[in-house]
Amino acid sequence: MKITIDGPVASGKTAVGRALARRIPARFLDTGMMYRAITWASIRQQIDFDNEAALSELTKELSIEVILEDGEQILKVNGIDVTDELRHADIESNVSKISRIGEVRSELVNQQRDIASTGDIVMVGRDIGTVVIPEADLKIYLDASIQIRAKRRHDEMRRKGHRIDLEKLVEEIKTRDNMDSNRKDSPLMSAKDAVIINTDRLRIDQVVNLILESIKKS
Repeated sequence: MKITIDGPVASGKTAVGRALARRIPARFLDTGMMYRAITWASIRQQIDFDNEAALSELTKELSIEVILEDGEQILKVNGIDVTDELRHADIESNVSKISRIGEVRSELVNQQRDIASTGDIVMVGRDIGTVVIPEADLKIYLDASIQIRAKRRHDEMRRKGHRIDLEKLVEEIKTRDNMDSNRKDSPLMSAKDAVIINTDRLRIDQVVNLILESIKKS
């Protein structure tokens, strides 16, 4: 079974997807981490985010290894485990500049399709149900208000020792929503046949239970 979970930043995709994968059970892939890996590498190599040709070439040259086990994922770039570094504020504020580039998306989408083809999976992102695996057995779209999403991301970053002003985070999320929804290639949108769930007032386990009910009906 292939299940897609799409939605804007901090709508609960990763937490819900990971918990759902453990319940099914199935493999779990947060595709956003792959775009973060490219962002991480571009910062390390000091490549300008406006240099689309260089960023596209970087994506083709990098060895991105995604290890999926026990409902978790480890991401290695050229053999280096960068998983814990991919939630840093400098990655957070720049990843949409990478994900808007068509050639970068095309390369990573091919890798994501290869991963999806090898067995049961819960895959989360922004274009999974519309572009990556539109043939998925069940498509979910999670949404939440900007204030709720900003608070969730703020709390997550504080737990990991990163300090950022909440209001600044609100503005960053607004900017990212705009970039994700209006990019030329694979804009953020709900698949026509997706089950839409607003997570504002729901716990992770409640959202997972709603999805499990949808699985039974599908």
